[in-house]
Amino acid sequence: MTTTQDIVAKLWNLCHILRDDGITYHEYVTELTFLLFLKMMKETAKESELPKGYRWGDLESQSGVDQLTFYRELLVHLGTHGSGRVKAIFNNANTSLRQPKNLAKLVQDIDTLDWYSARQEGLGDMYEGLLERNAEEKKSGAGQYFTPRPLIECMVNLVQPQAGERIQDPAAGTGGFLTAADRYIKQHTDDLFDLTQQQQEFQRREAYHAIELVPDAHRLLLMNAMLHGVEGHLNLGDTLGDDGKRLPRANVILTNPPFGTKKGGGRPTRDDFTYPTSNKQLCFLQHIYRGLLPGGRAAVVLPDNVLFEEGVGTKVRTDLMDKCNLHTILRLPTGIFYAQGVKTNVLFFTRGTDSEKGNTREVWVYDLRTNMPSFGKRTPLTHDHFLEFERAYGKDPLGTSRRTDQGEEGRFRCFSREAIAKRNDNLDISWLHDESVGKAEDLPEPEEIAALIMERLRTAVEEMEALTELLAGEEVEG
Repeated sequence: MTTTQDIVAKLWNLCHILRDDGITYHEYVTELTFLLFLKMMKETAKESELPKGYRWGDLESQSGVDQLTFYRELLVHLGTHGSGRVKAIFNNANTSLRQPKNLAKLVQDIDTLDWYSARQEGLGDMYEGLLERNAEEKKSGAGQYFTPRPLIECMVNLVQPQAGERIQDPAAGTGGFLTAADRYIKQHTDDLFDLTQQQQEFQRREAYHAIELVPDAHRLLLMNAMLHGVEGHLNLGDTLGDDGKRLPRANVILTNPPFGTKKGGGRPTRDDFTYPTSNKQLCFLQHIYRGLLPGGRAAVVLPDNVLFEEGVGTKVRTDLMDKCNLHTILRLPTGIFYAQGVKTNVLFFTRGTDSEKGNTREVWVYDLRTNMPSFGKRTPLTHDHFLEFERAYGKDPLGTSRRTDQGEEGRFRCFSREAIAKRNDNLDISWLHDESVGKAEDLPEPEEIAALIMERLRTAVEEMEALTELLAGEEVEG
């Protein structure tokens, strides 16, 4: 039987036939989304959502220039006709294809795929595999809004979303957190049909809330959610504007916000932030901890600067530790995002229930960065890399069942709120010896020190180039 990986490989290989048309990787995935949507509506017997005359069979029956002309007309027509989901996916849709032979090849090859096997293994897994391949291609730029699935799986496992809870992602990207949360809930609920009709309706239509800023990424989000059977309020908009103010407070927030500053250096248009700033990560962090219901829990990916930035950064961290129990920080290894030099962390915290002050009494920090490989194509990140952290974190989603046998040189250490206050609430904490530097009592020769300095300078330049690349794509959601 054909596997999901086989189908993904065949779909990805189709992009090579489009080189003569000048199609980029990202344009190809968007183009493929339109065609796959039409085909999957047929395969899943949901063509009633599409207006008659604008379905897969209608496109397939055309040929040559007529087929390309009809395809362009179809994209425009579906942007204003059909179900709400159809109109959202095809909103302002257009094609980058210019040669009829390339469209014909795509339609033919998609039609001949083993769709029985694809349905058996899961259409959602197939599509997510395609998104992952796109994110791995640096030229596509898609890594900016694709969070590695092993990391998502780890975060969801520890936060433990439950049926009946409202789950939010204010920077949804392609929807990886939402689909993983939905999968977790279905796997850990004995039988969703045991829920009352009202509970089932909530789970189907009200459990998931998300915002994505970029139209093309929003298109992929809708497609990914549909193929995973996830419904909800998945909106195109700006979380740092009025759209974010309208998001209902949530029991669980899982997200990887975009890096960089607001375009043009201006501040977000939200007028409800206590600490206005052009730093988008600090704005998203305020949105997240303010958007949690009492007792609500969050896991959020943030770059290192959020841990140490002074001024507004210090105020936001202090406010976070007052309103929430910031119980765990996971320091992530380098190379797991598309820009190698970007250093990131996961903050796990729970909103207080009785008070707005003093909810953080201690912070546990797990260092998964020092003396770890730099991940990438040669050393792929897998869920196994997070297993020891998950064991140390414990089984309580609120972070109260710690393993305390890590020792002074272990990767997991606890820091009291008082000790952090003495650091001016700087959370950029490390204690492990970097073996790549060497021991103090065994210093290298002067020429070796000079070589080491040059290597560190090269690394610093690479990190600055990576940050510059991120800031250049500042308006792309995480």
